[in-house]
Amino acid sequence: MLSEKQILEIREHLEKAQNPLFFYDNDADGLCSYILFRRFIERGKGVSVRSHPDVDESYARKAQELNADYIFILDKPILGKKFVEEIQKLQLPIVWIDHHDIEGENYDNVFIYNPTKSKKKSEEPVSYWAYKIADRKEDGWIALIGCIADHYLPDFVSEFTKSYPEYWAKNIKEPFDAYYKTEIGRLARALSFGLKDSVTHVVQLQNLLINSKGLTDMIIELESNKPFVKRYKEITKKYDLLVSKAKEYVKNKLVFFNYGGDLSISSDIANELSYLYQNKVIIVAYSAGPITNISIRGKDVRDIIKKILPNFQNATGGGHRDAVGVRLQTIDLERFKNEVEKEINKRK
Repeated sequence: MLSEKQILEIREHLEKAQNPLFFYDNDADGLCSYILFRRFIERGKGVSVRSHPDVDESYARKAQELNADYIFILDKPILGKKFVEEIQKLQLPIVWIDHHDIEGENYDNVFIYNPTKSKKKSEEPVSYWAYKIADRKEDGWIALIGCIADHYLPDFVSEFTKSYPEYWAKNIKEPFDAYYKTEIGRLARALSFGLKDSVTHVVQLQNLLINSKGLTDMIIELESNKPFVKRYKEITKKYDLLVSKAKEYVKNKLVFFNYGGDLSISSDIANELSYLYQNKVIIVAYSAGPITNISIRGKDVRDIIKKILPNFQNATGGGHRDAVGVRLQTIDLERFKNEVEKEINKRK
């Protein structure tokens, strides 16, 4: 867990920043973390980071273009060395808030806040901590979206259900029950798909969330936003088709699904498959030319990945105990699958 001292330090960084630039991971947890901070200090700009798994140097130019005085990195497991070097040339402080248990380099002038590195180790989503830091009760619905999208039921669920009972459901015991069976979960999925749109539309989505008066207001605005609804329906149609195809590749202990095309949503597909097949290891690979991005779900899969990843040249990866992301060369994908399967079969 983050300590009260760390929470106060982050708050001080936010209050000190006059023109901050927030780089956030391209998912609902990252987006909601940015929105919570933006609504708290009422200044700054957000950039969705689509490079995987690090923040690469191409994003450093944004800091100069937007004349930023502070850099915040939200929900990204790795900072690219060249990115940090470019930001250091601009003499800007970097505040890095993350919750992935990954060993990384230590840099000068980078303030790191990660509950997995604390004495009381934990892995709460960044949106959870953003809510605690901003301390705005009226924004609990935003934080909840980020949390359930990142497979976490926060301690403020009861506050939400009192304010918005119509957006919840009975017998919600697991995060993905909330994600797949409630109205707030449907909105979380819509935001996740919305981040797969053009940069212009992502900025519009950010602005809708920043200016929203509340959850009901946000849903009305989204449903009246025709480009967003159109894109959401397009992605949902493709997504449902991909999930349906993935179900054809279910084995005794493994679901392995590889696909290509113009839509990188392996994480979303892997999450639903892990919900449907809770006792299996899920591997969803999105191949785009020579590089493949892989989302892996299953009990203690991080241990498997830590063991086998050194066997693959230029491969990177990491994440949570039961949810991991990997990037490797496409030519190594079949061997990667086989090595994971060998490790799975060793288990009783």
